[in-house]
Amino acid sequence: MPRKPAAFGRITAPDRDWLAKAPPEPVIDPDIPIIDAHHHLWQRTADQRYLLHEFLEDVYAPGHLVESTVFIQCHAMYRATGPEAMKPVGEVEFVAGVAAMSESGGYGPARVAKGIVGYADLTLGDRVEPVFDALERAGGGRFRGVRHSGAYDADPIIGNGCPYPHLFERADFRDGLRVLTRRGHSFDLWCFHPQLHEAVALARAFPDTPFIMGHCGGPLGYGPYAGRTEEVFAAWKPRMAELAQCPNVVVKLGGMMMRLAAYDYGVREVPPSSEDLAAMWKPWIETCIELFGPDRCLFESNFPVEKMGIGWVAIWNAFKRLCAGASEDEKRALLAGTARRVYRLGD
Repeated sequence: MPRKPAAFGRITAPDRDWLAKAPPEPVIDPDIPIIDAHHHLWQRTADQRYLLHEFLEDVYAPGHLVESTVFIQCHAMYRATGPEAMKPVGEVEFVAGVAAMSESGGYGPARVAKGIVGYADLTLGDRVEPVFDALERAGGGRFRGVRHSGAYDADPIIGNGCPYPHLFERADFRDGLRVLTRRGHSFDLWCFHPQLHEAVALARAFPDTPFIMGHCGGPLGYGPYAGRTEEVFAAWKPRMAELAQCPNVVVKLGGMMMRLAAYDYGVREVPPSSEDLAAMWKPWIETCIELFGPDRCLFESNFPVEKMGIGWVAIWNAFKRLCAGASEDEKRALLAGTARRVYRLGD
């Protein structure tokens, strides 16, 4: 049966049979430690289960040396009852339990969810304070900060993470961000590339807040942006250069499978190789490294989202190809050191 075009902007269950068609690759630099700075755990539907065992099937695929990981909010396991503002605490409770399982040592050496980024509605302003109290308790020392998505585009085909535009400009959101900052947490910054000017303004307005920009700044390549790669890149790069001038901002490298739409993984006969993916993502990732430097860049698997289009071994091989020209110290920063520092993961 012919494969269907990908529904870009929508998460679907990975096609295991298709992923298995990828030719095996030898692991590049198997002795360099990795900290996966961005992944999810969830049970979205009956066929979209990605919990500890499924994640570890990928992590322990032969070769890559995964030291630890950072879980990023994804609306998983929210509380079913109680005040609306407190329901996201359930996600951190759930992930802290997974992290405790991993820390037992009974699931291999990688420490899954050593850092946890949850969600709090920052538009609560000062009223978000008790939510942070609960998130910190639930995290058991692993809670690191919040991702409150500002990703919005007027075209409904894009699929938004925020139901309205200009979140970062709202006074109530900024009041909540002040609470986060005062409590010593970081903010995972997520928007689409046409909104990067708003991200720049936010980072400038909050110089004491550690911002972690996700997914290379959110370049879009489908819907109204399809076939406009050069135009999108030309709009994206100067805004990322402005963001790089904010010393309180770092950027995650990766996470572009669904939004950049560099290839249609829905119709390809076999998954791309790491060499293929590195070539597709090279302009974006190399530009980020040039602008921010290795000490302000960190790689992310964004699994299981990226698993719609490529396997674990190949995606980390692609990242290693993209930093092949770096020094040994720079490679170690990109693959683990920066994540260890910005997410405060210790030794």
